[in-house]
Amino acid sequence: MGNGSSSHGARNVQEKLREVGLESSNLIVAVDFTKSNEWTGKQSFGGRSLHAIAPGVANPYEQAIDIIGQTLSAFDEDNLIPCYGFGDVTTHDSGVFAFNEGQRPCNGFEEALQRYRAIAPHVQLSGPTSFAPAIEAAVRAVEESGGQYHVLLIIADGQVTRSVDTPPGVFSKQEQDTVDAIVAASNYALSIVMVGVGDGPWDMMEEFDDALPQRNFDNFQFVNFTRVMASSRAPEQRAALFALSALMEVPLQYRACTEMGLLGRTMGRMPPSVPKEPPPRVRAADAAAARAASLAAATMPPHLNPDSAPNPFGDPLGTPSAYTYGAGSTAAAADAAPASGGAGAGGSECPVCLLYPKNTAFQCGHQTCEECSRQMSNCPICRAPVTMRIKLYS
Repeated sequence: MGNGSSSHGARNVQEKLREVGLESSNLIVAVDFTKSNEWTGKQSFGGRSLHAIAPGVANPYEQAIDIIGQTLSAFDEDNLIPCYGFGDVTTHDSGVFAFNEGQRPCNGFEEALQRYRAIAPHVQLSGPTSFAPAIEAAVRAVEESGGQYHVLLIIADGQVTRSVDTPPGVFSKQEQDTVDAIVAASNYALSIVMVGVGDGPWDMMEEFDDALPQRNFDNFQFVNFTRVMASSRAPEQRAALFALSALMEVPLQYRACTEMGLLGRTMGRMPPSVPKEPPPRVRAADAAAARAASLAAATMPPHLNPDSAPNPFGDPLGTPSAYTYGAGSTAAAADAAPASGGAGAGGSECPVCLLYPKNTAFQCGHQTCEECSRQMSNCPICRAPVTMRIKLYS
């Protein structure tokens, strides 16, 4: 992700979008955290959760954010991306949570990716699936921007929830809420791109797209990410094809918004719901990361210049450091362990978060809990670059 080939593909798509009239666009990202993500990668993602975060292997959500983010970045004037999650235990089908506290938008798609990777392991998946809260949050963002044109990227592993008891030809509650939100959104300078990841099925979603009622303009587009990315083309070509499939209607929708006078126009009313703060577990992980940074600074040898010290979490806008377990003998860590003294040398609690037991050792011998170890590229005690993480079993 973010490599030269995908960047080249993004430039090609950008040129095509400009050729057909797209001038300016702001991105909004909404990510599906419903429970079905745990099993809908059985065929398409090697049986792993679609939200699995692992070094060197980008999950479908990461890929979609990366490809669309790169493509639209050239059209975004302020590069600020509101990012939301929905379908978890704190929102279900009635709201969204913001990726950052205070509803702060992400600074570019790089931070959106970094923030997604940071929160995904801590979000408790739930349901049911409704896109209405994400669409309403996007409408709020458009209204707050003074009517600037936005593209809402909804990435989801499943169709809008429909009970088996729902009669044919009748929408479920979640479907009706989503339809109403899409229709209402056509009063704003907003395009909605729904990207389906995972195994599907997506037949109902494609029918849903076709069955939408009359709107001020055709503001909804569905694209099957799995189908596009499963082609035999080269990775760069697949990425470009996905971007084109997702964004091919955006220039026409942008032109429609211009002709209808929606650009720069506000309606003077907001959706009643306000995005929630990040879930409690995410905020706890953020607090642990902040304590780790503070501890790292406090325990830095005095002869080191704090301004030149490496960030223990790596590049804040880059990809997280790769980590592996068992990449060497546990004896190496034991031999390197300090005999006594120093922060974190004694006690069984993690010296960073002070919550979980120490169960992971670095090659220098210092130990933290597994959760904190994943976030560090330098040991918080001795500041040595982390080259090995060893899981300890008692």
